[in-house]
Amino acid sequence: MILSSCGGGIPNLARAEAVSRRLTGMAALEVPGSKSITARALFLAAAAHGTTVLRKPLDSDDTAGFAEGLTALGYQVDRTPERWRVEGRPQGPALTQARVFCRDGATTARFLPALAAAGHGEFHFDASSQMRRRPLGPLSNALRSLGVDLVHEIDEGHHPLTIRAHGIKGGHITLDAGLSSQFLTALLLLGPLTAEGLAITVTDLVSAPYVAITTAMMERFGVGIVRDGDTYLVPPRPYTATDYLIEPDASTASYFLAAAALTGRSITIPGLGTDSLQGDLRFADVLARMGADVTITPEAVTVSGPANADLHGVTVNMRDISDTMPTLAAIAPFVDGPVRIEDVYNTRVKECDRLEASAENLRALGVPVQVGRDWIEIHPAQPRPAHIACHGDHRIAMAFSVTALRTPGITLDDPGCVKKTFPGFHAALAALQSAWQRDQ
Repeated sequence: MILSSCGGGIPNLARAEAVSRRLTGMAALEVPGSKSITARALFLAAAAHGTTVLRKPLDSDDTAGFAEGLTALGYQVDRTPERWRVEGRPQGPALTQARVFCRDGATTARFLPALAAAGHGEFHFDASSQMRRRPLGPLSNALRSLGVDLVHEIDEGHHPLTIRAHGIKGGHITLDAGLSSQFLTALLLLGPLTAEGLAITVTDLVSAPYVAITTAMMERFGVGIVRDGDTYLVPPRPYTATDYLIEPDASTASYFLAAAALTGRSITIPGLGTDSLQGDLRFADVLARMGADVTITPEAVTVSGPANADLHGVTVNMRDISDTMPTLAAIAPFVDGPVRIEDVYNTRVKECDRLEASAENLRALGVPVQVGRDWIEIHPAQPRPAHIACHGDHRIAMAFSVTALRTPGITLDDPGCVKKTFPGFHAALAALQSAWQRDQ
């Protein structure tokens, strides 16, 4: 797929026009629902007493895989456009034997084994080759310390795995969540399903805002958590079904906010504002530090790039918003000084090694870049056309699509990998280009 610059042709224009709308002379874009919130809501709905309605959930490969995983375990999930209904089973899966294929989804691959462990039966989980490479060890060890019979079938600490579940008593465990906050989230979500609750002491934690999403959502489903220093106390209290509106995905929004900053245009993302649960909205603050005009209200976030698209270099710790690291790396060549991104080691164990993938593609674009164990530094340069290696990673594909707004001739080796979180991404970006061009 060839990605055009603002002045070039726009692919799938007729379909793209339906994606955008106009607000008071400013381009506005409806971003699909949060992947992180949709996955947590599916777990909570499955574990709750009663029927939960999820409104505006993300419909993507990851979330469809999660919903199908629940169905494979015997939960009733009814999916219609804009609304999913889940019949809760606090006692665990309806089946005593099941096989679940988790696709590429890390939330599916990490949350569903924890859910199954609270039930009774034998449950086998496997995943794509990409997901098989990603770590599970800290979560597996924590579950074993709670008495769960869990066996990794091929490679210790990785899928595939089998759980022979007999319910979980609960107790105190210690967890290293330095590679992924999802290990802690899986255990927090599990806690109310145990007989005595959980006390989880965390020795290291990355992407802490994602844990805040988890605790806030658990409270919406009726279970409050107490934090005492590095220990989370989770009571054995049943979840209660609710009607839940999924907010737009802040990580996905980062590409469009970056596009506005990069091109000197304006974009508003409705539904993503000051009350957002998602830490990745802080990416807008990074753009503000670089010279963009940022406004966040309860209803929306708006970013306007400098009129001359003159952005400034920045050094930023992105440990808590590391999913937006590729977004910043992709626009970094166009700023007036070095961009240094620090404390993002965990991006090396995502869908691909995102630090190396970002550096590789920037070098292919002719951009000077240095990379270390947990940092990357990018220097200003005018990128040249290049073929981007996506490594099957949706975030690499979407980030470098933004680069293409100012570099005609950029191509992606796997544009379809965006289906993981936003199947309509390319059409939406084209629609945004179209809206901006109409303002010229």
